[in-house]
Amino acid sequence: MSRITRYLMRTFAVLSLFLSGSVAFANLGDTDDSAIDDPGFSQGRAAIEAEDWAEAINVLKKTADIYPDSADTHNFLGYAYRQAGNLDAAFQHYQRALEIDPAHKHAHEYLGEAYLMTKDLASAEQHLAELAKICTPIPCEEYQELKRSIDAFKAR
Repeated sequence: MSRITRYLMRTFAVLSLFLSGSVAFANLGDTDDSAIDDPGFSQGRAAIEAEDWAEAINVLKKTADIYPDSADTHNFLGYAYRQAGNLDAAFQHYQRALEIDPAHKHAHEYLGEAYLMTKDLASAEQHLAELAKICTPIPCEEYQELKRSIDAFKAR
């Protein structure tokens, strides 16, 4: 194998690793939002990545007080509450995120998953339909994830 070919293969491998890491990081649901530069938002996001739901809730509640119109903050709060088992609070924050940004893909995905936890398939499918509209013409990752969850729910 020539030196140029090996160089190109290494370059491709490094770029692939970089891009896959970026996609995984972006999967938490950021949009262009007012609270993203807030230290509390960053701390809340780090707590979610560490699966420290109590810390995430504590920090993100403070961020939501400062940025009440931050769809991402409410989406993250909903996610943390759902993971902590408080579905009532999760629903409240997901709904608030969608009031602020009706096209917030992660809020639709996560809200659909929360509905499945309460066995409300019809509501989950409504959010899948919204994602189908938002993600057209190519299904986005959020659509695919919720679709997999719905399919698994139906297969039970």
